[in-house]
Amino acid sequence: MAVETTIGFGGTGLMGAAMVRRLLQAGHRVMVWNRTPEKAAPLVAEGAVLAADPAELAQHCETVILCLTDTRAVAQVAFGQNGLKGLNSQTGALRRVVDHSSISPTATREIAQRLKAETGADWVDAPVSGGIAGAANGALVVMAGGEPAAIDQASAAMRAYARAITRMGDSGAGQVAKLCNQTVVATTLCAIAEAVSLAQRSGIDAAALSTALAGGWADSVLLQTFVPRMTTPPEHSIGALATMLKDVDNVAEAMQVADVHAPVLRAVQERFRQGKSQGLGEADLSQIVRVAKPA
Repeated sequence: MAVETTIGFGGTGLMGAAMVRRLLQAGHRVMVWNRTPEKAAPLVAEGAVLAADPAELAQHCETVILCLTDTRAVAQVAFGQNGLKGLNSQTGALRRVVDHSSISPTATREIAQRLKAETGADWVDAPVSGGIAGAANGALVVMAGGEPAAIDQASAAMRAYARAITRMGDSGAGQVAKLCNQTVVATTLCAIAEAVSLAQRSGIDAAALSTALAGGWADSVLLQTFVPRMTTPPEHSIGALATMLKDVDNVAEAMQVADVHAPVLRAVQERFRQGKSQGLGEADLSQIVRVAKPA
């Protein structure tokens, strides 16, 4: 199998690390960078090469993949000191950036235009759905925005951890699609939390809901995943409540820009905000079930 010389990867948190491992298993050579280098050490032990900064990724890699926390982090990696912009297309290898972060569509368009103008490199916004397990199993779903040729060229790497890659449109379209995804996910999580609470306070076995509702209209991957996690606190997190709140805030902004009437989303946003204010920001997503009623 032909592989690209070296793929750069910035952001080796739980999701990013799972993606890098899939790239290595597929035979790619991978250069990694993380703001906290120690967190990338296990990947180096497995065969990745450590970069000192994003500029070094741009120096050696035609494709650089990002998986970062928020819009500010993405902009800093792209244009900050020792960022990707440190080298342009004439002095470095960089030809395209694939951003798996979930950030604002408006900011994405601005970043893409600026990077293209200042370096000649293409920007592909490519948020994902499927969680850490999906990344580890090569089953992520990618929603991509950008030039068709750039997405096609980046797909060789993404196929190491994605089962489906769908171009949604021009720059920013992938992020809009992810916000649609998060609208459904966040709203469904709140509905499941309320159903579990109703079952518990009515004296029935809430843990049995995943079996009782299986195959019916209420059944879903989210129901089967989160009823057990809401009724028995999980040992390991598959996503932080605060991270979902960041996405919900981006959804609310996009809804306002698009002039969409969204009373349900606003109620969901308030519930996640309450959870963060009650100290659950770093708790697993399932712990939205613990959000107390306002005083």
